[in-house]
Amino acid sequence: MDMNQLMQTFLAESRDLLEDMERHLLEAERGEPSPDAVNAIFRAAHTIKGSGGLFDLPQLVGFTHVVESVLDLVRDEALSLSSELIGLLLVCCDHIHALVETAADPSHADPVALAAEAEPLLAQLQTYLQRSGSGVTAAAAAQGAPEKQSGYWRITLKLFADALRFGNSPLKLIRNLRSLGSVESINTDISQLPAFDDLDPEANYLGFQILLRSDADRAAIEEVFEFVREDCELEIVSVPAPSDAAELLTAELAASPAPAKPLAAVPSAAPAPGRAAPDAAARSADARSIRVDADKLDRMIDLVGELIIAVSSTSANAQRTGDAQLLESASILAGLVEDVRESALQLRMVKIGGTFSRFQRVVHDVARELGKDIALVVAGEDTELDKSVVEKIGDPLTHLVRNAMDHGIEPADVRVARGKPARGTVGLNAYHDSGSIVIQITDDGGGLNRDRILAKALERGLIEPGRQLSDRDVFAMIFEPGFSTAEKVTNLSGRGVGMDVVKRNITALRGTVEIDSAAGVGTTISVRLPLTLAIINGFQVGVGKSVFVVPLDVVEECVEFTPDYASDYIDLRGSVLPYVRLRELFALGGKTPARESIVVIRQGAQRFGLVVDTLLGEWQTVIKPLSKVFAQVKGISGSSILGSGDVALILDVPSLIQQLHPNQDALAA
Repeated sequence: MDMNQLMQTFLAESRDLLEDMERHLLEAERGEPSPDAVNAIFRAAHTIKGSGGLFDLPQLVGFTHVVESVLDLVRDEALSLSSELIGLLLVCCDHIHALVETAADPSHADPVALAAEAEPLLAQLQTYLQRSGSGVTAAAAAQGAPEKQSGYWRITLKLFADALRFGNSPLKLIRNLRSLGSVESINTDISQLPAFDDLDPEANYLGFQILLRSDADRAAIEEVFEFVREDCELEIVSVPAPSDAAELLTAELAASPAPAKPLAAVPSAAPAPGRAAPDAAARSADARSIRVDADKLDRMIDLVGELIIAVSSTSANAQRTGDAQLLESASILAGLVEDVRESALQLRMVKIGGTFSRFQRVVHDVARELGKDIALVVAGEDTELDKSVVEKIGDPLTHLVRNAMDHGIEPADVRVARGKPARGTVGLNAYHDSGSIVIQITDDGGGLNRDRILAKALERGLIEPGRQLSDRDVFAMIFEPGFSTAEKVTNLSGRGVGMDVVKRNITALRGTVEIDSAAGVGTTISVRLPLTLAIINGFQVGVGKSVFVVPLDVVEECVEFTPDYASDYIDLRGSVLPYVRLRELFALGGKTPARESIVVIRQGAQRFGLVVDTLLGEWQTVIKPLSKVFAQVKGISGSSILGSGDVALILDVPSLIQQLHPNQDALAA
């Protein structure tokens, strides 16, 4: 692996660790922090510092070392994790993130600005270090100044019983220590060695006490054990320089022998108080996971798409020849490709919980800025969708959440006067529905003011006077460019900039956004997105010589169509079903056949029919984006290449619903 690959791994892991730090800090602010949470925060800072040292990033190492020193005091219960300290550590996380991003793109780095940003943070950290009586100097540590020590270090190392299974070697650690100085002596603790018949050849039963003579500082020695910290108990102590240090160490070891009991009764060494050892099963699970570059996954999905097109062509040729063996082989191949497609797409599916967790910090910061008490409630974190969709939905969701906090949630005194809890609630929820993912942003605020929105729309000429609109149509006006009913402009919103961009970004993902609101109760914004932007199961229909694809997940049933030219709906088993003819919608030529079919489409609570000439069946469909010339065509979301080499157009069902029935309530089942 070259240095560039190592750097990319470092950047990805550092970003993940910072997210973990932030999450644990926010959880600690909401309740009493657990020792596990404090350890996790400390380990994240420690790992970032250690890894930064490998890439010669002195600013990152120095600043993170100071943060780590404060966290170490918290871990030892010398400092309490107060709300003020949590707020400071969150800002420190932001600064560490900036330092990490600087490492990602050094050409845009501004060391002077970063140093100026770090200075007040270091000063605040120093007050906590001084308050606890710590000898660490923040400014010196930030510059990477070594701690002055005697030159002798006593290192007590106890690898856990399963440490060897993870490739940890005591001999390698000792060799690395020798690169820092002279290993004066090594004493082996064999008190946990079981009887011969009880020995597990893959388990570790030994402990070590090492006397190291070195001018290196504590941080440099800790780096030697960077990759075994979670698999051992480690103590590094600076000791005086005696005339015979080796004898002193031997005497200390002999003076405090460990109880001689078989290790078979103790599966692993007990962790130090307050510093719980990580679960072995969790580490084993991590060992089975690997990081894969997203570009490689994209390339694989592209190749699977081409494979599907090739299989479709093979199947079409087999049907033309009528050869039974060829047809059977084509069928088997199609089934295998379907399995490959499902597996490939699953590799790109990620849980939306990772995106949702970032909003804890957004809500925390915005609530403080607004002076409101707001809690975030999250549900559906395990709901999965394509990574490419996750990457593009973050900004729209952020704007919607901030908008709900600013405009939706009332001040505490207003809420209490209305009989509500003083603390407001913003919710994020996700679930699958009809082959899509629905993300809901809710708040228990005052709701949208229908009359004010309507008056503003009339003032701007967006609607004609006297026109009757449903609540949903009125609320949709807030997505018009420059539209705002805010009584005052804030740093967060009120200028009418953003909601139109939100809708445009969601539409670009082939998604839709709807608003439901009740005065005094709250607002729910529902964002519906496709699970994937690459490959879908499609249902092909024919109109004349043209072929269209409907996403299979929204197809409810197909029935024979009996035309009634006096209306634009049919009676389907006692239910009214509106319909549209694709021939008329897209102005296709050709003669209407004697027998037509209607494809019943359902998306959410909306239901309608598409009248087509022929039903061509289910096919795997590779989505090809439309060129810029056709990107604005209503009702079409993409194209696909058929096995015959012809092009089929993929119908955009949400767009059809909006285009054909502006008052969508008419489509409710």
